[in-house]
Amino acid sequence: MSAQPSAPTRRTRLWRTAAAFVVLLGLAGYLLVQYLTGGPGAPRCTVRAEGDAEAYELSPEQAANAATISAVASSRGLPERAVTIALATAMQESGLRNIHFGDRDSVGLFQQRPSQDWGTVAQIMDPVYSAGEFYTHLAKVPGYSRLPLTVAAQKVQRSGYPQAYAKHEANATQLSGALTGRDPGAMTCTGNQPADGKVPGVAKVREKLVREFGPEVLPRTGGAGGRAAGGGQSLTVPVQQSGAGATGDTARRGWELATWALAHSDELHIEQISYAGRTWTAADAEKGWQGKDGADAAPGRAAGDVRITAAQ
Repeated sequence: MSAQPSAPTRRTRLWRTAAAFVVLLGLAGYLLVQYLTGGPGAPRCTVRAEGDAEAYELSPEQAANAATISAVASSRGLPERAVTIALATAMQESGLRNIHFGDRDSVGLFQQRPSQDWGTVAQIMDPVYSAGEFYTHLAKVPGYSRLPLTVAAQKVQRSGYPQAYAKHEANATQLSGALTGRDPGAMTCTGNQPADGKVPGVAKVREKLVREFGPEVLPRTGGAGGRAAGGGQSLTVPVQQSGAGATGDTARRGWELATWALAHSDELHIEQISYAGRTWTAADAEKGWQGKDGADAAPGRAAGDVRITAAQ
């Protein structure tokens, strides 16, 4: 018969097992934080409007999703307040990530439920569709733009924690100011190479622009194109507006388009964006927007079209 381990030995083993379990939990927590935040040195987007003391930081994934939410509102001619409400809602529901899990059958940016007639899982996992569904429901709320954000969001979401949206209002307001062009050049992003090595090219930029902003974003010619000096393909996006989102404020529209491209720069491998005498370059992304605003870049006055260069 083999000897049984003594009680002190068993206790030692239990302590070692518990300690190993705690270490594993800590490692899992660290890896989760790195996944959610992008980790040190990872590409980041920062929003800081002129005069703002604090910056709001988000990952390229979050920035791209936020830009899509804003673009869908623009395609429908909705006001900035609608964008702010939508962004705060997505911040609370998913952290601006297009997740495929949630409470019960909730999925996507807004944690919409197929069982509650929001659409199929595949539809809801499409950020353009889910943002459109959110705005469709929001537009049915009488006077939503004048309601407190928590009230407006809750009338759409019917959440068990309606007051939770309030804590995101300041960041959502700051982010919507950048994405709608109200705060010119307020967003900057650092770039990187696509992890899979695939280069989407300018055709993908054109396709995504039209899908999110609507066909009027590239009228008739589909936007002028050409080869940039660095070898990439360039796309010139007209700033003059037509259709539902037209406001007549061409400078604001230009920054809306330029910021959209910046927010999607990681995903679409955009190398350079130019508007109103200022340029963002992926190779010099840490320097942000460089150059000076053009003399004609005042609100409501044309400052040229937006030029986007993507690797090819």
